[in-house]
This record gives sequence, C-alpha cells and structure tokens, in this order.
Amino acid sequence: MFGKLRKLDTESELYDVAVRALMRRAHSVNEMKKLLTRRADNELLVKVVLARLRENNQLDDARYAKQFVRQRAELRRQGKFRIIRDLRARGVADEHVNAAIDESAEQTDESALVRQRIERKLKLTRGAIDDRKIASLYGSLMRAGFAPDLIRRELKSITRTELPAAETPE
Repeated sequence: MFGKLRKLDTESELYDVAVRALMRRAHSVNEMKKLLTRRADNELLVKVVLARLRENNQLDDARYAKQFVRQRAELRRQGKFRIIRDLRARGVADEHVNAAIDESAEQTDESALVRQRIERKLKLTRGAIDDRKIASLYGSLMRAGFAPDLIRRELKSITRTELPAAETPE
C-alpha cells in the first residue's frame, strides 16, 4: 500500500521529520531515535538531530513521563502499574517514570479511579451481579493497572460481599 520511505541524508530534512512527528504527539527520546534511525542511514546524523532537539527543549523524557502519566491517569483512568509498563515499553528511564508516578500519586486518588470504573461497568451490566461478572470486572481492573488488594477492597465495598483472595501467579 505505502512505498518504502526515502532515506534522508541531510540534517535539516531529518530535523523537519522529527519536528513534524513531535507536532503530532509527544515522543520519548528512545521513540524519536527509532523513528529517525528508520529514516536515515547515517547514525551520526541521528545523534546530531537528537542533540539539537534536546538543546531546543523539544525532547525531554522527564517532561514526557509527567505528561504521559497525567494523561493516562486523568483521562484514561489507568492504574500506575499499567502506566509504568507502557512508559518502560516506550524506553523512558526508570528514574523519570518513578518521579512522574510519585508526583501523580499525590494528586490522584487511585481508589476513586477504581470506583469510577466499577460504577461505569456496573451501569452497563444487566441482571444480577454474579461471580462471573465480578471476575470479569476484576480482570478488566487488573489489565487497567490497579493493585489487586485495592481492587478487592473497592469491589467488596460496592458489592457488599466478601470476595476471595486472588491467587498470585508464580
């Protein structure tokens, strides 16, 4: 469908590609390096463009991590474990990830996020809340990145029943 991308051989062309990518959405340093490496054969050229982007404050992993965590926690209502996994997959260093998560933890209440997700799911379910529906809800909250004990506590408070402890995979 799409042809092979033309390899770029000047700094200005590669810099323009990087700026256009940053205009679409924020990128981590690792993501930008991969994008530029696909577009240029010269590794030195990629390093020069990355250095220029950092120098102009257009590329900063610490700022990227804070923005990513805020967006995922507030808008998507995801838990910290999912956010950490996604940031690590994007190549952000653990020091930036941990700092952004700690800063976000002061501002957001994870138990409130879990309650909101549970209430939204329960509005969409028909019939009585049985064990299968609770297990499905538990699984979706785990995939969203919330802690198992937090999920059980919130499910127990909403459904008013005792939930069995989850078996930890070994």
